[in-house]
Amino acid sequence: MMSRQGVGLITILCVVTFSGWQVASINGQDGSASKSKTGGAAKKPATKSSNASKKGVTGKGSSENPFPKRIPSAGLEGGTDWLNTSGEITLKDLRGKIVLLDFWTYCCINCMHILPDLTYLEKKYPNELVVVGVHSGKFNNEKDSENIRRAILRYEIEHPVVNDANMTIWRKFSINTWPSFALIDPEGNFCGTLSGEGNRDNLDVVIGRVVAYHRAKGTLDETPVRFDLEAGKSTATPLRFPGKIYADEAGKRLFISDSNHNRIVVTDLTGELQYVIGSGAIGSQDGAYDVAQFDHPQGMDLSGNLLYVADTENHKIRVVDLEQKQVKTLAGTGKQSRLFLQGGRPLQTSLASPWDVKKVGEKLFIAMAGFHQIWTLNGTESVRVFAGSGKEDIQNGSLTRAALAQPSGITTDGEYLFVVDSEGSAVRKMSTTLAGQVNTLIGTHDLPQGRCLFEFGDLDGVGGQARLQHPLGIAHHKGKLYVADTYNHKIKVVDIGERSVRTLLGARQPGVMETEFSEPAGLSIAGNKLYIADTNNHRIRVYDLGTQKLSTLELTGLTPPKPTTSDDTEPSDLKAIEVADQTVKSGDQLRFQVTLAIPEDFKLNELAPVTYRLMAEGAQSVIDAKHLNQRDEATVSGHVATIAVPAASKTGKGNFQLQVTYSYCRDGKGGVCKFKTTAWKIPLIVAENAEQEEISLQVE
Repeated sequence: MMSRQGVGLITILCVVTFSGWQVASINGQDGSASKSKTGGAAKKPATKSSNASKKGVTGKGSSENPFPKRIPSAGLEGGTDWLNTSGEITLKDLRGKIVLLDFWTYCCINCMHILPDLTYLEKKYPNELVVVGVHSGKFNNEKDSENIRRAILRYEIEHPVVNDANMTIWRKFSINTWPSFALIDPEGNFCGTLSGEGNRDNLDVVIGRVVAYHRAKGTLDETPVRFDLEAGKSTATPLRFPGKIYADEAGKRLFISDSNHNRIVVTDLTGELQYVIGSGAIGSQDGAYDVAQFDHPQGMDLSGNLLYVADTENHKIRVVDLEQKQVKTLAGTGKQSRLFLQGGRPLQTSLASPWDVKKVGEKLFIAMAGFHQIWTLNGTESVRVFAGSGKEDIQNGSLTRAALAQPSGITTDGEYLFVVDSEGSAVRKMSTTLAGQVNTLIGTHDLPQGRCLFEFGDLDGVGGQARLQHPLGIAHHKGKLYVADTYNHKIKVVDIGERSVRTLLGARQPGVMETEFSEPAGLSIAGNKLYIADTNNHRIRVYDLGTQKLSTLELTGLTPPKPTTSDDTEPSDLKAIEVADQTVKSGDQLRFQVTLAIPEDFKLNELAPVTYRLMAEGAQSVIDAKHLNQRDEATVSGHVATIAVPAASKTGKGNFQLQVTYSYCRDGKGGVCKFKTTAWKIPLIVAENAEQEEISLQVE
């Protein structure tokens, strides 16, 4: 958990009701309080759930408000852009919902760790809770909305996100660490804040209590809401955010971590597909290539016929036997550790976001980003800490006393390890033996109060005068280090002896042109060619170190995994309204007129169609089967939807179910859109002498 001090419009009043939650009161509205942004020391994540998850709210039931000292909440105004939604969102739009604000920055490993918790809560409370991500960026690169949009896609986030580039909302809620949460009740009242990871149980208990209270009070709106997600606007690509790459010169192969496709792609050095390791489905299953599963894998290293893989979001180390074509788990339990451990038996020790691996002799070195440490895996005997105190900082010293900051790339010259510490924007050097020291080649170190975490930029130079911005990849070649300076969208070269760095490739701004990159994250060298995982551009670049020519590797034979689709438009508990027998006059079409219910102050969503699905219940002789069981669009005029289905015969009968789905929002143009699905059971007779020409239905 990273700290960033700053006093804003809300000050802490007291701690009540739930362990870890802080309740606040408004302290003026002019923003005249101090706006200090000095970096504080990093803190360890929570190691266990609070007492709230065990004891609830001092034994009180749903008739008692779990936050009796709540106050009117500050608003969500102040962001520069809204993402994962079609428009700006206000707390008025969310009235009736429990709102959980997630203050995050996409570089932060702790912020990544809470995303599964948020997904869990969103699925458990689909109609009661709305999560809003407040992206208050640390790095300059993270303040750009397009970069945030790509991070939303990479992390597969499915809730709205506001770009709080100027940290306006951050200050309103007096936040000072990433990640932090603020809870707002269905009446628009601010309940309190909570910081750090490992709080799923705490949040679950609190949200459950707030749901119970406001459901009993009648102030909870459980109408489903959906948002216009960025994922719906993106197109499929053969690679999806490739994170790391390994070039095998002897075997003339490339191993590509196709991270968001949850697989390892193997090509030859010209880009022709050889085979794929992993089914593409998220999971942790061992086995043959076509059934094995990964969860956003990152770094790899090859030793003989064994490919070692940092299976990052499974919190595991996997090994691929390239001869037997099998995937096996070497270390990790599949659950993220919340404790700073010293190690243990490999399959019995929980890990935390391993990001890269490097084999040296009999040891596999692991860049353990989630622990801010380097670990070693010693065969099947043990996995344990090698370097780093666990404190998130850039401090030199002995292996046990030195501090690292989210190590995300690791390489070696055989004698030393070289590591990029992404959160400290530094390149570190340490011996491969236990007697060594940790030193800093590029970037600052040993500054007071964690200031190293906020000393970043784009400056070539020597040692502590040079600046990087969140580097993720590193490769050693002929006495030099090649660094993926990720948030500067550049590739840089470090002279180890001189401790100097210079720009080799790229521009400061992201791009897709031939000389541009977008957050490159992985590097590897084979022969005289540097292979680059151009992550946000979903491509692999090749730089010839001799001719100094840069090109894009043309991948042949590779396609995206087949998507898994599901129709979740209708709620699982949808019950159809039974209507009286309907006898209608025969004709070319069977027509329905459905009057939609739109609440006051809302408008029908202009950006989304009104859809319907007609299904037969048993035998029928009225509608051709090709017009059944499929989702079609209705014609809309005002609040009335007209549905016309071609008839198959002049007379006949059958029992049908009609489902109609539509959405509405305050201005009719997106933002927070509430969805409603209504179904009717309709016994139907079509007769030539009938007087009724259409079926009229009303949404309640």
